[in-house]
Amino acid sequence: MVIGDQFRTCVVLGGRGFIGRSLVLRLLELGNWIIRITASAESLQLDPSEQNSLLSEALSTGRALYFHVDVRNKTQIIKAIEGSSVVFYIEAANSYTHDFYQCYMIIIQGAKNVINACRECKVKRLIYNSSADVVFDGSQDIINGDESLPYPWKFEDMLSNLMAQAEALVLFANDIDGLLTCALRPSNVFGPGESQLVPLLVNKAKSGWVKFIIGSAKNMSDFTYVENVVHAHICAEEALCSRMVSVSGKAFFITNLEPVKFCEFVSLILEGLGYQRPMIKLPACVVWYIVSLAKWMCAKMDSRIFNSSGYVHNIVQLASCTRTFNCSAAQKDIGYSPVVSLEEGVALTIESFSHVAQDSSFIRDNDFEQSKVEKLLGSGKVADVLLWRDEKKTFTYFLALFLLYYWFFLCGRTFISSAAKLLLLITIILSGYRILPSKIFGLTIQRIPLSCFEISEVDMRNSITTLACMWNSVVRVTRLLAQGDDWNIFLKVAVSLYFLKLTLSHALTMAVGVALVLAFTSFFIYEQYEEEIDGIVKILLNSMKVTMGLLVRNLPISVA
Repeated sequence: MVIGDQFRTCVVLGGRGFIGRSLVLRLLELGNWIIRITASAESLQLDPSEQNSLLSEALSTGRALYFHVDVRNKTQIIKAIEGSSVVFYIEAANSYTHDFYQCYMIIIQGAKNVINACRECKVKRLIYNSSADVVFDGSQDIINGDESLPYPWKFEDMLSNLMAQAEALVLFANDIDGLLTCALRPSNVFGPGESQLVPLLVNKAKSGWVKFIIGSAKNMSDFTYVENVVHAHICAEEALCSRMVSVSGKAFFITNLEPVKFCEFVSLILEGLGYQRPMIKLPACVVWYIVSLAKWMCAKMDSRIFNSSGYVHNIVQLASCTRTFNCSAAQKDIGYSPVVSLEEGVALTIESFSHVAQDSSFIRDNDFEQSKVEKLLGSGKVADVLLWRDEKKTFTYFLALFLLYYWFFLCGRTFISSAAKLLLLITIILSGYRILPSKIFGLTIQRIPLSCFEISEVDMRNSITTLACMWNSVVRVTRLLAQGDDWNIFLKVAVSLYFLKLTLSHALTMAVGVALVLAFTSFFIYEQYEEEIDGIVKILLNSMKVTMGLLVRNLPISVA
């Protein structure tokens, strides 16, 4: 194929990243571009899905060319962009590390090299893919923010700080040596091939951590489907090509124009992939301190863990703060409007991540397979209450038990007087309920059937049988103690009675209160995080075994 004069040449710096791949594909679909794709890899390796695709065809015909470029090397940049009319600068976020020097060289020095190379090669237009994070300080909500927002004095994370500086360099270079520049600030980009937000949500869903809602769940966020970001780049190029004064040297927020609650967006993604949506609310300040501590600890350990924890830190920010942006400037000056709705974008994203979706059998297994705790509790009414199967019913039981706890232990009366007053109160209530008329102000009073106060013969027989078994067990233990042959039983009974005495004499009230709280929390928590807790217990037991082994080996042979 012979490339004619109707083709223009552009360069996509970072063309193998998430946004870069979509931009390359869109430019190929337009049909009037020769595209130079750059990335840090030595050679271009196509994914299986890209075999026999528009990209592979373009590479074979010369409409697409690949260049190995490290943005820290200006010579490589010049070789890639020489003779092109426009450069789309979209550095891949996954190339960043926790090392400040490396990030500085890639982001800041890389931006300087790109700008200088464009000026030397007489490139006419440079479009920088920035981020809405450059105006976010990590603490203050942003509601319908526009381009008049200044850069914060202090950034919450290093990458946003460096990216803001790079954006400022690009905008400051506008109209120098004939180079026109602008920057786009997409907010929370998502879509097929995205490697941070959705994979993180899936991993946390598999481990059970996305069951929690951080904060009030009312905070709004703007998201941007990747195709809309690509469309904004093309609109910006066309506007710069017209040498519009209102575009060159400016930055523009890019969103889907559909603010949504962050929790609702996460729920749509998770439910679409077959996972449970967040249900349990946690105070944002508590989660914030925990994640900050974890980030600090991970920074001392391993870089890969640090990168993951840092992104979790950003997710917590996103989940607890409102961040919405006004795209009026982009709509007016570069003619941007979303080409894919938020609903359609979510559906396409879910479809692209079907390989990590939960099996359809997940819900069925969850509904019918009993957990260890449920089996321990007998799989009956007690299990339903303590495992919060019905929240209203469980809360009612908890409130009733707490009132009884207060009545018998916290009100200052003796146990017998409390029991007597409670029986008197129940008697008065039942008697008063009995003498009420059948209707009051047109409302029918339901009568308590006498069957509610009756005990069936089966229940009575079972109760008596249980009491008899308990009595027989006590008698059997007493006989063994009387014979004086089994010192093991004696020690068990003596120690148990001693601790019972201590409990009854000193801390019965506290023990009952703690037991009440633990009964309604520990079983539920264990069921939610059974694998994690079992893993921690296993690690602790193994550590104890290793420690005991070391102690035994270090003891004298006679003592060991």
